Amino acid sequence: MAISGLLRPAMLAASRSPRMERTVTRMSTTKKLVDRFVAGASEPNAVTAVETLLNSGRYITVDYLGEDTTDIEQARNTVSHYLTLLSLLRGSDTGSVGSLEVSLKLSALGQSLPMDGHAIAREHAHQICTAAADAGVLVTIDAEDHTTTDSTLSIVRDLRADFPSLGTVLQAYLRRTEADCREFCGPGSRIRLCKGAYREPASVAYQSRAEVDQSYLDCLRILMNGDGYPMVATHDPALIEAAGVFATATGRKSADFEFQMLYGIRDAEQRRLVSTERHVRVYVPYGDQWYGYFMRRLAERPANMAFFLRSLRPGSQR
Repeated sequence: MAISGLLRPAMLAASRSPRMERTVTRMSTTKKLVDRFVAGASEPNAVTAVETLLNSGRYITVDYLGEDTTDIEQARNTVSHYLTLLSLLRGSDTGSVGSLEVSLKLSALGQSLPMDGHAIAREHAHQICTAAADAGVLVTIDAEDHTTTDSTLSIVRDLRADFPSLGTVLQAYLRRTEADCREFCGPGSRIRLCKGAYREPASVAYQSRAEVDQSYLDCLRILMNGDGYPMVATHDPALIEAAGVFATATGRKSADFEFQMLYGIRDAEQRRLVSTERHVRVYVPYGDQWYGYFMRRLAERPANMAFFLRSLRPGSQR
């Protein structure tokens, strides 16, 4: 097995380690990589990145970073950040319908709180969806580890009664996702299909790259043949090509689906797809709770991981 294959599980485990978080966040050498993947700490920072990307013809989804919240005040603070963000985004729209979106992690809104976490997260998400609708901004509910999936999809079903354009994320590495794609691909649905970025047991998730890729293709085929709006979240050239083939085969035009990529990754490919009149949405995270997101990005990219590991050597910190 390649060294990146050995390191990826370790990095994913580290993304949930408070001890590693304390170590990594104190390192001055970490900032250079964080700045590549995260659009600053504040709402004005995020809006600056948004406006630059919108001017290049790309669409945007913005995520205020944070997850696994176990404090009600912190959950309410997350809601406050989104409300501030939405008030600022009102003036950023280029006029293209659907060009602006926010992404929500329900665990950041209180889903993990004891007793009433599910209801609290649903209430907070409803509050943000209401503000987003007033601002003309779309909303997608993010996916997290498999233990949250049932709660998350239940909340999505509830919210779509009031917000039918609400999107959600499905992760191809989960064995259940093909069935979830069939359920959620109906009229008006917006499904972001990604491979998945958490460390999951073999009992619920495919483990090999080949299995995950095949599941992605199977799920993408379902979405392309469905009645909703597929959002193809991948940087994989083979899957990007496959999405184009599926779209042609099912008669979808450029306005009938979109590609999604992460802020700071494959910028040239994002621009190339835009030049071919494809819709491309960039996932723009911001905030100071960047650690878990950052570690998952390192786990996905061997070159970034190697750079980061070199920075851990004695004498490398300044």
